[in-house]
Amino acid sequence: MLSCDICGETVSSEPDMKAHLLIVHMENEVICPFCKLSGVNYDEMCFHIETAHFEQNELERNFERINTVQYGISDNRKDSSLQCRADINSSVHSACASNQPKISAQSLPKDGTLKHKDFYSENLTESRKFLKSTEKQSDRTKIKESIYETMYSPPECPFCGKIEDNSQDMETHVKTKHADLLDTPLEGVNRVQCSRDLELAQQLQQEEDRKRRSEESRQEMEEFQKLQRQYGLDNSGGYKQQQLRNMEIEVNRGRMHPSEFHRRKADMMESLAIGVDDGKTKTSGIMEALYRYYQNAATDVRRVWLSAGVDHFHSSFGDKGWGCGYRNFQMLLSSLLQNDAYDDSLKGMSVPCIPKIQSMIEDAWKEGFDPQGASQLNDKLQGTKAWIGACEIYTLLTSLRIKCRIVDFHESTGPLGTHPRLFEWILSYYASEREGSPKVVCTSKPPIYLQHQGHSRTVVGIEEKKNRTLCLLVFDPGCPSREMQKLLKQDMEVSSLKQLRKFVGNLKHKQYQIVAVEGVLSSEEKIARRQASQVFTAEKIP
Repeated sequence: MLSCDICGETVSSEPDMKAHLLIVHMENEVICPFCKLSGVNYDEMCFHIETAHFEQNELERNFERINTVQYGISDNRKDSSLQCRADINSSVHSACASNQPKISAQSLPKDGTLKHKDFYSENLTESRKFLKSTEKQSDRTKIKESIYETMYSPPECPFCGKIEDNSQDMETHVKTKHADLLDTPLEGVNRVQCSRDLELAQQLQQEEDRKRRSEESRQEMEEFQKLQRQYGLDNSGGYKQQQLRNMEIEVNRGRMHPSEFHRRKADMMESLAIGVDDGKTKTSGIMEALYRYYQNAATDVRRVWLSAGVDHFHSSFGDKGWGCGYRNFQMLLSSLLQNDAYDDSLKGMSVPCIPKIQSMIEDAWKEGFDPQGASQLNDKLQGTKAWIGACEIYTLLTSLRIKCRIVDFHESTGPLGTHPRLFEWILSYYASEREGSPKVVCTSKPPIYLQHQGHSRTVVGIEEKKNRTLCLLVFDPGCPSREMQKLLKQDMEVSSLKQLRKFVGNLKHKQYQIVAVEGVLSSEEKIARRQASQVFTAEKIP
């Protein structure tokens, strides 16, 4: 802060002090702050104050102390104020030094004071006229221009932001540093506009890329969740939860009586507790009925080979949509349990319920079978609706010391995407000697587990037509008991076999895998196969 020596007003900077002195103490009438003397010029007033008011020095010191306490003004700032006044004094004196009358101590009264009337002398009047004509036309104009310049900020480059001292320097800077933008005014504007348009386009592209990545991530998550639901890995519960939920729906729709709901629930809880299937989806005696039919009818069939006895199991409320692999295992196991050759391995087992099968597969994983498959299913099947396929069936059978093999028909071997090699392999499995055998051959071979994308079935026999074409006989877990029981009638109709027969043209999936049982494993063979399953491989045809 700077303090005016004449009136004591404080200002913040030297330019402000100059303006204050010019406007208040030079353009306006000068008044003594002590005795209110007026009508004199600046130098006359300074001389009056210095001679008539000697106590001013003490007063200035008091002001200085007050300003130092209140505003923190240092000696340097005080010096700056004095220098500012000296600069203005110098400007005024230089402009009128040759003509302005001087005031000395001899021209004052004996008390050294200036009286107001004393200044209305001829000399003082002429002095004031001279100041008004000279100062206002020359030096004051220069001072005003100096003050005017301080009121404006230095020019800034519109292209790079550099600040120059004056407009001439700025013009030189722009012409030398930004000449490419100044070829023509329009061209420069266009280039700036193009730069802004490019920046905006880049921002829009970045926003578009961000939205696209977000949409792709959302779609990937939806697909992943869809696959989780499809393969039963969405943590929505397993067999028990689905069975109860679907039965509740049936009750709400009026298709099941509440008493029936509670009876089925009790049966399910008992089955889960002992780990044995309740048999409510099982149909037995079909293989015997097929034997009778082929013996007495089927005139278009040259020869047919049937597997050993097998029961049909279909999906229920608890596993509809995901339980085909488990139901096919039940069919296969039902055949093995009827074959004395497997008694030692199966140790008097019964056909397990689906949650029990899940537990058995988990136990096989814990033994060390198929670690890669276990990892893909998070080492957990119980309490889920996870699908199982040929690898899990092989793992479970091998852990029970059942000798089996996986054969992968990984690509089509016939026209129009068909798989004739698959049919030929199944024929060779059931028919070791075709010539000289009867029309209907009931083999001791277990049924074959047949897997393709999205579903699995059980092959229980194969027909050879008189025209030498082949037709598989297949149990489908998606076929309900009421349809399968039609095959048990004494006068079975040909149309009833339609649901079992699958010709070469009916199997056109890209890939098929089969699991075929071939006997019993020793303990050493079981260990060797467990070790081999660390890197799971299958026999491929072709």
